[in-house]
Amino acid sequence: MTEATPVQLVGAALFGLALIHTFSTKFFEHLAHTRPKHAGLWHLLGEVEVVFGFWAMVLVLFMLVTGGKQTATDYLDSRNFTEPMFVFAIMVIAGTRPILQFVAYAVHLISGFVPLKRDMSIYFLTLSFVPLMGSFITEPAAMTLAALMLRDTLFSQAVSTKFKYVTLGVLFVNISIGGTLTPFAAPPVLMVASKWNWDIWFMIANFGWKAGIAVLFNAASATLLFRRELGNIKVQAATKQDSVPFSVIVVHLLFLAGVVVFAHHPAVFMGLFLFFMGFSTAYQQYQDRLILREALLVAFFLAGLVVLGGMQQWWLQPILLSMDSTSVYFGATLLTAITDNAALTYLGSLVEGLSHEFKVALVAGAVTGGGLTVIANAPNPAGVAILRGNFEDMTVHPLGLLVAAIPPTLVAVLAFRLL
Repeated sequence: MTEATPVQLVGAALFGLALIHTFSTKFFEHLAHTRPKHAGLWHLLGEVEVVFGFWAMVLVLFMLVTGGKQTATDYLDSRNFTEPMFVFAIMVIAGTRPILQFVAYAVHLISGFVPLKRDMSIYFLTLSFVPLMGSFITEPAAMTLAALMLRDTLFSQAVSTKFKYVTLGVLFVNISIGGTLTPFAAPPVLMVASKWNWDIWFMIANFGWKAGIAVLFNAASATLLFRRELGNIKVQAATKQDSVPFSVIVVHLLFLAGVVVFAHHPAVFMGLFLFFMGFSTAYQQYQDRLILREALLVAFFLAGLVVLGGMQQWWLQPILLSMDSTSVYFGATLLTAITDNAALTYLGSLVEGLSHEFKVALVAGAVTGGGLTVIANAPNPAGVAILRGNFEDMTVHPLGLLVAAIPPTLVAVLAFRLL
């Protein structure tokens, strides 16, 4: 392990504090209700999306005081904020009424071919078809769609807390592994696919088919587990008054496709996003409230992770390189729980001469552990931002998510290691 600079040590300490803070958000939300005098401050500290941005600000202030303005700005300029910007744009577009109606129609259509009651089949497809669709529309878009569908159909009804956490755990794991059919949809794959020359056929052969089996098994298991509770729930379809003209849906799909195609070029996809904002304003009668606040919070979270994560290479990379292909799989699965999985694979991409087995194991481990915590995978904060209002104290408890995500994660382990 290389000797760390004082700034790197402070960065590591702040990263640790951010992790502790992430698991303490429910405590701050409780304080907001019991101590209303400073409820605004406690609510702010209880926002899981604010955590990493807050501690990243502390790091930048420390660099500003100790190294001066040039040091702080040079470090920020060296960070790549394309992913937070992309997630912001894709969340807002994917969360619109036309896109949601299109996906809901597809899910209802496919549900007719699933040998289950209609409401149960819709739940199964939301946890399986939508995550696998993330391989083509990107994981953040799939997470946004699935979370909004769950919020508006199931989580808004009288369902148990166990149902909510298990559903969230399965969704997060399935989103993380379900994006591995292509080389551009999952952030940890995106970080290495170009450098390691992984194309769609490589992804399907080494990851995709295994992930598909695990996704279907996890979704089927959750459906079976809650079959009685689902039997008492009636999923409401969109009414005719809410219907959107086909032409408007096509335009929204074209905007979504354009942002996905130019995901590496923020000047292009942000330009498309601004055009989209103009179009959505011109046709407000076909729009619900755009999820700008939720998307901005998620972008802020990811930007904070980019700033803090840049200071962790000095201790993360030596740990990864000390492992063989088997230990790196399980090591990456565990490390992903405390850092973004894309950061792990990015560190691996910096090292020359890695074996094929090591590369595959590193990426497989990174996506396997992507559902264990909010910070494990870039789309996870999006799901939390959309669904947390349906949980007690409007907070998704990190421990509850971790416990709920362990069983589907173990299924992913068996799929990637034994198949």
